[in-house]
Amino acid sequence: MATIRTPIVIAHRGASGYLPEHTLAAYALAIFQGADFVEPDLVASRDGSLIARHDNLLNLSTDVAQRPEFAERRTTKTVDGVEVTGWFSEDFTLDEIRTLRATERIPETRPSNTRFDGQFQIPSFEEILELIASMSRIVGRPIGVYPETKHPSYFAQLGLAMEPSLVKTLADYGYLNREARAFIQSFEVGNLRELRQLTDLPLVQLLWREGQPYDVTLAGGSLTYDAMATPAGLATIAEYADAVGPEKNHFLIPLDADGRLDGANTTSFVADAHAAGLLVHPYTFRAENAMLPTNLRSFGKPDDHGALLEELSIFLAAGIDGFFIDQPEIGAQARDAASTA
Repeated sequence: MATIRTPIVIAHRGASGYLPEHTLAAYALAIFQGADFVEPDLVASRDGSLIARHDNLLNLSTDVAQRPEFAERRTTKTVDGVEVTGWFSEDFTLDEIRTLRATERIPETRPSNTRFDGQFQIPSFEEILELIASMSRIVGRPIGVYPETKHPSYFAQLGLAMEPSLVKTLADYGYLNREARAFIQSFEVGNLRELRQLTDLPLVQLLWREGQPYDVTLAGGSLTYDAMATPAGLATIAEYADAVGPEKNHFLIPLDADGRLDGANTTSFVADAHAAGLLVHPYTFRAENAMLPTNLRSFGKPDDHGALLEELSIFLAAGIDGFFIDQPEIGAQARDAASTA
């Protein structure tokens, strides 16, 4: 599957532009809107279950802070070198997490999503895979899954290593080899190298616009994301991964000093990655005005689908193989237009 060049639409945390992210409803809507893959971020519970949350800090996207029965579990921890206070997934069993309800994680950006606060449960990875199987039958086309391991070094230090459970769960649902519709992604390097020993599924090295992978930081290494994005760095990534997921504007088409997008500023990143044998799936495309390049914004409107289509057309012209998006139906339009061009 890693040789496919048809652009794929990856529903970033589901149809997160319309419903609270990482809920079964958001994943189902994304599939109905035409997504090819849905993306769950995975964290671990105290009993080792994998659940879909953007972060292990549960109060960012659930109603745990309003639950008096869990008040005493509020605590302060250091996660990936950053001190944070709240309620953490690893302090709750799966059964306890099932009692929580999802809330919109960025209400200031998506106030309309807050009307769904409290309506949806927090899904396990198994429930997501079951939904994908059911939805594939309903829509009559195969839907893929694109999980991300969140904070893998942190969870491994707690005795909750995610990799064996992730691979076993995927295998239990028929995701066994490179032909399966699945990618596994991570911002870290060590766990991808470990996963390479555990599975033949395609792996994706994510690249942030600054700093370095946290496992490199833990080891006292000097490798940075910028170094990983060079031709030599991409060749090294190709030793253990099949694709890269770069932050779209830092690596592919930098915005100018005024935040404007111009295809003339396209870098050689896509060509360099393809030369190394890697697919390129940049993140994240969003329709909200505040998330768009300044020259594509329609001021006074909450979002502009035409503007996002224009942004996507510029990136698709750069040769990308897929993309993460919060409004999957706009991505499907762009994908279909590119496939018929």
